[in-house]
Amino acid sequence: MTEILQVTIFGLLLGGVYALFASGLTLAFGVMRIVNLAHAVFIVAAAYATFFAFEELGIDPLVSIIWLVPLFFILGVGLYMTFFVRIEGSPRYVEMTVLLTFGIAIMIEGLLGWRFTGIYRQTQPSYLTDAYFWGDYIVPAGQLYAALLSLILLIALWLFLRFTRVGYGIRATMQNRDAAQLVGVNVRRVSAISFGISTAFAGAGGAFMSYLFPFFPFRHWQWIALLLALVVLGGMGSLKGAVAGALILGVASSLVVDQIGAGWGPMAFYAALFGILLVRPQGLFGKEAVA
Repeated sequence: MTEILQVTIFGLLLGGVYALFASGLTLAFGVMRIVNLAHAVFIVAAAYATFFAFEELGIDPLVSIIWLVPLFFILGVGLYMTFFVRIEGSPRYVEMTVLLTFGIAIMIEGLLGWRFTGIYRQTQPSYLTDAYFWGDYIVPAGQLYAALLSLILLIALWLFLRFTRVGYGIRATMQNRDAAQLVGVNVRRVSAISFGISTAFAGAGGAFMSYLFPFFPFRHWQWIALLLALVVLGGMGSLKGAVAGALILGVASSLVVDQIGAGWGPMAFYAALFGILLVRPQGLFGKEAVA
């Protein structure tokens, strides 16, 4: 029992970080119906920025969040206004976002591969190997800090959506884009801000990835597959679904790794994806499509 509880602690801590990774992806789909295949490559790019800020300037990965979030927010808004506004009225908008973000992912992957090669990298802050002890249980310091900061960012996002004027517009757009526009919501502005927030969360996630997981430019394809599994499990467009799915699969994956082996960890994500598509295609918190 002690071993299972210990593995569960590890899973919950990682699940908190996964929730931050997935929340930006599901926000982009919920507001703008963008299936963002480039989300993971943004995280990897932010991990590289964090790595070199640490190596060259001595900036701690957790401190790097302070400049990564606004930088990637501006990047996200710029990308939306440059590319996505051109296809807003397309009858095949969702399909076109898949192709567009796939192209963006390939382009950024190529730039990262050209500049940094395919060598595995990982930031080595002082707390990477530190741990706290709670009775018989070990809580890794690096994972704890990442999970707590992820929780703070997710709470900040919830407060922003709940109590600000822009947040009202975002929630209205998520519920019904056309109706929101009819009552005066500037849907294009809201969409640009939402995509900026989505990309900003990828930037914050990259700071955590830089020391929690070894990374290299082409690793983002594995990550986008895992994140899509999280989002589909929770329900496409549902923020609370993304958080719930991340925690569930974080624990499930950790248990699989402990009981079977490290190579089987990703199978927990894909098995959950397969199962939820069979039983409840809209996900745990998603809304059933109306014909």
